[in-house]
Amino acid sequence: MSDPVSALNGASFQGFAAIREIGPLGMITLRAKGVKALDKAIKAVTGTKVPAQRRIEVNGDRACGWMSPDEYLLIVPYAGVGEALASLAKSLAGEHHLAVDVSDARAVFRVEGERAAEVLAKLAPVDFDKLEPGELRRSRTAQVAAAMWRQDGGFTLVCFRSVARYVFDLLENAAH
Repeated sequence: MSDPVSALNGASFQGFAAIREIGPLGMITLRAKGVKALDKAIKAVTGTKVPAQRRIEVNGDRACGWMSPDEYLLIVPYAGVGEALASLAKSLAGEHHLAVDVSDARAVFRVEGERAAEVLAKLAPVDFDKLEPGELRRSRTAQVAAAMWRQDGGFTLVCFRSVARYVFDLLENAAH
């Protein structure tokens, strides 16, 4: 794996909410459905259970988010992706699945502060005031696909790295 480089070199902005890039994070897209060993495989990599629909299970710097009926986003330390992929391959050997390192294809932002929900509400059709901790939403941030969840007094937002600057600029503008 290459040396970790964040999409925007840790860009940040302080307005009526704080916006900051928090990547790079290790991220694995895991596609599997009806796989008997799925619970065990995810627990071995993230220390969490398989999340329910539209949920994310967080365990320190590791997490597993439900992305669709057969897709999960596994978050691990960037340096641990290779080990996580090897663990998944071993746990799911002989089972129909796909595990792919998407770490360098994603950008991750934190939106924090008392008015963080207001910043995101300007950009996505989600009632962020009612978004519970552990609830994951896939939606659009302006015209960009994103996943977002409430965590540690703020929100985490994941988008494609190719649109990181655009998303950061949207968040910054919304926080003015």
